[in-house]
Amino acid sequence: MALPDLLAGIQQLPLFIGAGLLLNITPGVDMALVVRCSAAQGFKAGAAAALGVSAGCGVHIAAAALGVSAVLAGSPTAFAVLRWIGAAYLVWLGLGLLRGASATASATTDGDPTQAARALRRLFWQGFLTNALNPKVALFFLAFVPQFIAADAARPALAFVLLGGVFVVNSTVVNLMIAAAASALRQRLAQRPAMQGVGRWLNRGVGALFVALGLRLALGQRAS
Repeated sequence: MALPDLLAGIQQLPLFIGAGLLLNITPGVDMALVVRCSAAQGFKAGAAAALGVSAGCGVHIAAAALGVSAVLAGSPTAFAVLRWIGAAYLVWLGLGLLRGASATASATTDGDPTQAARALRRLFWQGFLTNALNPKVALFFLAFVPQFIAADAARPALAFVLLGGVFVVNSTVVNLMIAAAASALRQRLAQRPAMQGVGRWLNRGVGALFVALGLRLALGQRAS
């Protein structure tokens, strides 16, 4: 199918892009992770986490296009299982940051190239799992994206993937900009002796946030 035919099944694309950008700059778990990685370990760390988050979004888009997310939305048991897995991961990640002893938190993206590559891979997978295991993201795509697909679209699944791809690209750009800003702030603060402990307290703050969000996800009621 030609691209013009596919675009014909999409309605109000500028509104979709604008609304998506507003959602991308709304603070949440993904943004907190990117800020924490960038402020504690530099731009490369934040970028790795941001790309992982984008990859996680890709999983949700593919699942929604294939109908898997619809099954989750219609099955209380399946939704609850994914919710508990996501909550457990957030709590585990948060506790690791609070202890200051997790491998990801202590890894550095500088120095030995092999160790740096491993650290970046860990941060990528951390971002990926943080997003992919969040059932609310799956429900978000199911609720948000179809509003911009025409009822008479010839290939609604392909239109969904295209819109999802646009959202992911915009999200990636926003997260990379946030990573750059947080990294720049980190460099400025590093020049002030009184701010040397900011990274440690940032880890603890984000860790506490992740634990709280994980508990909220585990104890919260399913969206109707």
